Amino acid sequence: MTLASMAELVIPAARDRRAVGAFNVIQLEHAEGIVAGAERAVRPVVLQLSENTARYHGSLAPLTLACLRIAAEASVPVCVHLDHATRRDLVEQAVELGVPSVMIDASGYSYEKNVALTAELAAWCHSRGVWVEAELGEIGGKDGAHKPGVRTDPDDAAAFVAATSVDALAVAVGSSHAMLIRDAVLDDDLIAAIAAKVPVPLVLHGSSGVSEAGLRSAVAQGMSKINIATHLNATLTGAVRRALAADENLVDPRKYFGPGRDAVARQVAHLVTLLAP
Repeated sequence: MTLASMAELVIPAARDRRAVGAFNVIQLEHAEGIVAGAERAVRPVVLQLSENTARYHGSLAPLTLACLRIAAEASVPVCVHLDHATRRDLVEQAVELGVPSVMIDASGYSYEKNVALTAELAAWCHSRGVWVEAELGEIGGKDGAHKPGVRTDPDDAAAFVAATSVDALAVAVGSSHAMLIRDAVLDDDLIAAIAAKVPVPLVLHGSSGVSEAGLRSAVAQGMSKINIATHLNATLTGAVRRALAADENLVDPRKYFGPGRDAVARQVAHLVTLLAP
């Protein structure tokens, strides 16, 4: 199976009122576990690398190249995606590395500047065959730049897509990043209203804080790509903690990261099936 484009994954999902699971990668075990879970469930999946992860590793290239290779060797369609890129140079690096999909995050600026920056970068990406996601209406939990309680206006969303020509739009409908408890309440009526006016697939960020019932409902109302990061991090960390607690002499990282990777695979298999029954 070759590396998939985002269009191959998300457009059919949007048409059929299903969703594609998009999971953030921080280390190699994340990527391996995510793809193993998708293969177990026989569902497509998205491997996402964020600007923060690139900063943590000191470079975008090493982990991105590993993800691209894992995607190329997977038995199910896998897309690699740059998530929450606020810098043009990072977008350019990702495209140069062969990443087929990027998220341009200019949501911390005014609406007018968001439109201008997003439209400029979207045109540059489209000329190179790269799918572009953008964000309108700030999603909570991002160090004060995104304010909880903000909601995306459907008319603004339609105008934004028309002005920028983006391929997918992340909208604020009640979720928040970095939540450890799944008690976020989404505005399903707002999701449906935005979906009725916006001609491109909708993306839900901050999905770790949403219950499974809430995710199913959001997909039914029009969400087509579901981003999950913190929930998988908690899953991996919990398995690592249990492995270390079980043997105080354990020092081989393979002996504790391996169970973490396996736990990620099990959770991803469950989630991608939930999103696309």
